[in-house]
Amino acid sequence: MEQNATSHKYEMVAKTFKGLEDVLCDELISLGAENVNIGTRMVSFEGDKRLMYKANLACRTALRILKPIIKFTASTPDELYDFVRDMDWDKYMTPDSTFAIDSTVSSAEFPHSKFVTYRVKDGIVDYFNDKYGRRPSIRVNGADILFNVHIADKRVTLSIDSSGEPLSKRGYRVEQTAAPINEVLAAGIILKTGWRGDSNFVDPMCGSGTFLTEAALIAANINPGIYRSEFAFEKWPDFDADIFEELYNDDSEEREFHYRIYGGDIDPEAIAIAKMNIRSARVENMIELECRSFQSWREVPEAGILITNPPYGERLRGGDISTLFSEIGTELKQYFKGYHAWILGYKDEHFDAIGLRPSVRFPILNGALECSLREYVLFDGKMADFKRDGGSTRNDDFVRDTSAARKRHISDNEWLGEARKFNRKSDRNRRREAAELDERREFRRGDRKDFRRDDRKEFRRDDRKEFRRDDRKEFRRDDRKEFRRDKGRNAGKPRNEAIRVNPKKPELSADSAFYPAGEGVKMRSRRSSQKPGNSED
Repeated sequence: MEQNATSHKYEMVAKTFKGLEDVLCDELISLGAENVNIGTRMVSFEGDKRLMYKANLACRTALRILKPIIKFTASTPDELYDFVRDMDWDKYMTPDSTFAIDSTVSSAEFPHSKFVTYRVKDGIVDYFNDKYGRRPSIRVNGADILFNVHIADKRVTLSIDSSGEPLSKRGYRVEQTAAPINEVLAAGIILKTGWRGDSNFVDPMCGSGTFLTEAALIAANINPGIYRSEFAFEKWPDFDADIFEELYNDDSEEREFHYRIYGGDIDPEAIAIAKMNIRSARVENMIELECRSFQSWREVPEAGILITNPPYGERLRGGDISTLFSEIGTELKQYFKGYHAWILGYKDEHFDAIGLRPSVRFPILNGALECSLREYVLFDGKMADFKRDGGSTRNDDFVRDTSAARKRHISDNEWLGEARKFNRKSDRNRRREAAELDERREFRRGDRKDFRRDDRKEFRRDDRKEFRRDDRKEFRRDDRKEFRRDKGRNAGKPRNEAIRVNPKKPELSADSAFYPAGEGVKMRSRRSSQKPGNSED
């Protein structure tokens, strides 16, 4: 029965940044997603509950995993309200629940996303007020249920957010420098380059260490979601703790990393912060950090890949940017021969100052700035000689065929027909899931309780709830950090004791011992999968 409970497949939507859709598509396919289709800043796919949990844990380039619950058309705010008001909201929440709504709108009929949020909220609370005389409360942070409204022209899709906090909030960052790059964007850029841990990795202007940390997670194939204290789906009535624990504790696809990751920055405070974040992620044995300027790199590691986000815009005075990029070009030409260098920049004139011809130009949005990611293939001698010897500036990751998951453009009538089919299938799945949930509850109350269910129910429903929601955040994360990071990669290496500090008042010293860990950044326990010989003393 438990297996059947996860076998119902339904549509899901993974949100991402513009330009990373193809990378996210690859991630979802590798996890077993079906009927994958690329859209703008999103990828739709089909899968079951297990895949939804896995996507939240493992996808590096997803911001959220949404589960659509209904699709319809609306031409006015009143039509939107009426449709929402007539839905059966008892399927998703109770009058005692808390909820939040996020809206994304691209429609002449609905010019303001906040107004859409208000009308959907009104429809939900009026449903409960009319039926029960009381209503669920809005809670911006930490709500029990998060809804997402997407409107394109007159097409409305209402979804439940299974992630909660954006998946870019990994959980390992305890401090940050000014304007740090988003973790999802950093991981997406690394994956976009085609690097998977098969060479050395260098970021000579590492800031708070986001590229370094994400590179380490990619190189060792560590799920980025293991650092989070919770996901929104853990508050859903049909949450299956056994499936989630199995997925969370599964490290069978993690791998050895046979190269090194190198980082540097001219700012001692940035290096101290990077140390804290890297130590928090327990990947310090893969990374070497040094406080120095990019211009001082002379003994360069064996050829590999360089990815960096130089200071620009608000992080550097305008008159200094061209000079900095000119020095970057000089350094690359003289000391990084054999490397593929990827530079994230802001304006064409800054790239012109590098003095090299890029093999790839890729537009990318970094916060509010329209930036460009450019690759420079660095080699000795002339281009003709380089190509004659078998060298290439072609990057297959940027020219590969993605037709298997091509964007779909359909008419309003086609969309409405598909919406009706989706709603019928979604309703059938909800009825089956509700019946199976009732069956599980009844089974736990049944006659088998003499031996297994009575006492276990007391533990599962009461004690474990108290443990999972409170103590888990204190106990589970720390133990798993200690357990996971030493196994395999760190064998035979001495382990430094974690120095407990207040993350709001870090001991910012570039020369401090590697690495002070932030208080409160702990990982869940791997209780169910620990075997003799794998746990620490």
